[in-house]
Amino acid sequence: MPAASNAIFAVGDRVHLRRPRFSDSASFVAAVRASRSLHADWVQAPKSATRFAAYVRRFAGPKSKALASATHVGLLVCRIEDDAPVGVFNLSEIVHGAFWSAYLGYYALAPHAGRGYMAEGLALTLRIAFRKLKLHRIEVNVQPGNRRSLSLVRAAGFTREGFSRRYVKIAGRWRDHERWAMLVEDWRRGAR
Repeated sequence: MPAASNAIFAVGDRVHLRRPRFSDSASFVAAVRASRSLHADWVQAPKSATRFAAYVRRFAGPKSKALASATHVGLLVCRIEDDAPVGVFNLSEIVHGAFWSAYLGYYALAPHAGRGYMAEGLALTLRIAFRKLKLHRIEVNVQPGNRRSLSLVRAAGFTREGFSRRYVKIAGRWRDHERWAMLVEDWRRGAR
């Protein structure tokens, strides 16, 4: 277990989730750059120190620390054995009150994709979202051609709710997305 265990949100068999830190900048940016072909047109991860710093301020800054009022929470998926970042899960646009909902975005980092780390990380993220953040609903939007991502949400128990044409602009183009969601009741049934 890494020395900074107080920053760890959840621990699984092979990975743990922790907040991104400014000190992760060099290794994170290098991993994102090495993941160019993996990310292709699916995601725009921070690929410079400046963008990574902005990401940390938004998803791990002071406003994200108070979980009861946080609107953005970023989680690095790291291997337990060496704390190497293998992926990211971001809960964004968290709304409290009558809605208790958030959007979930994520991406793996090369060379760790396809090894099951993200599936384990997603299970831990859902535990945090539903137990610690006390959310009722999580929505994921996935481009129809992103087979790995669709497989990940299907296996986790998300339900396809619809299709959004030209939903998000990524890499200079408006891209269609499938809408998938999980309710806390779905998660509880699956957790049994």
